[in-house]
Amino acid sequence: MKHQALPQAEHPPQAPRKSKNTHRNFFQRFAAVPHVVWTVMFIVAPMLFVFYFAFTDAEGRFSIANIVHLSQYTNVFILSIAFALIATVVCLLIGYPLAYFMSRQSERAQKILMVLIMLPMWCNLLIRTYALMALLDNGGLLNSLLGKLGLEPLPIVGSYFGVILGMVYDFLPYMVLPIFTAMTKLDKRYIEASSDLGCNSWQTMTKVIMPLTLSGVVSGVTMVFVPSISTFYISQKLGAGKIDLVGDTIERLFQNASTYNVGAAMSLVMMILIIVSLAVMNKFSDEEGGMVP
Repeated sequence: MKHQALPQAEHPPQAPRKSKNTHRNFFQRFAAVPHVVWTVMFIVAPMLFVFYFAFTDAEGRFSIANIVHLSQYTNVFILSIAFALIATVVCLLIGYPLAYFMSRQSERAQKILMVLIMLPMWCNLLIRTYALMALLDNGGLLNSLLGKLGLEPLPIVGSYFGVILGMVYDFLPYMVLPIFTAMTKLDKRYIEASSDLGCNSWQTMTKVIMPLTLSGVVSGVTMVFVPSISTFYISQKLGAGKIDLVGDTIERLFQNASTYNVGAAMSLVMMILIIVSLAVMNKFSDEEGGMVP
């Protein structure tokens, strides 16, 4: 006897379900509105204005004369890049061992050292620079002490060394913090494995720790190099008005209506340098598997 297949019960059509993320996506987009408005008003719009004035003359006509005129400031660019590179290298040479030392301490000691590193950052940059001037000026604390000891005063303020010292003092925490973060996230089993395989302390540092913390180094280098190359207040005060960097030149050009467009062109070049630095940082960060905060 043949069995006939029973007809399947028909299910009533179901209404399409709304995505659970619909409301969440709406609130996420709504929450991003202030950030987008802020970005457009204070980042995109100023960049467009800089680009416009860089390629126009005083009458608003298109011109590349401002870019050509920048050749007169070649020495300023070279000096600014050199100062920024020296300050970055010095911060790296000081910051990397300091971050390594901090990462090897107990959790309580790490918190104390972190507070000491970040303590100067709680003060404004202007206040920190003035405080450094009070210490290093000809009549400052350091030279007064040297005079009482019968030694010659050190002409630090108004010299190249004084400006670089100010950069290192102000931007050193930006080098230490990302490297310290990378080192604290480093799996200690790698270090133990290198010791088991016969590596000494130097080999462990150069072949294990340094490659695995490269993303933190790249982040710190970028965070120091970018403000160093664009600084102007440090060079004004610690350079005693004798040293002109890019930031000082841009400020002076913008104060004069006849050179306003040249200042915009120089600002455009600085923006390009900063974007290139950030692109290099992102490239290294992607190769290392992500940015270290």
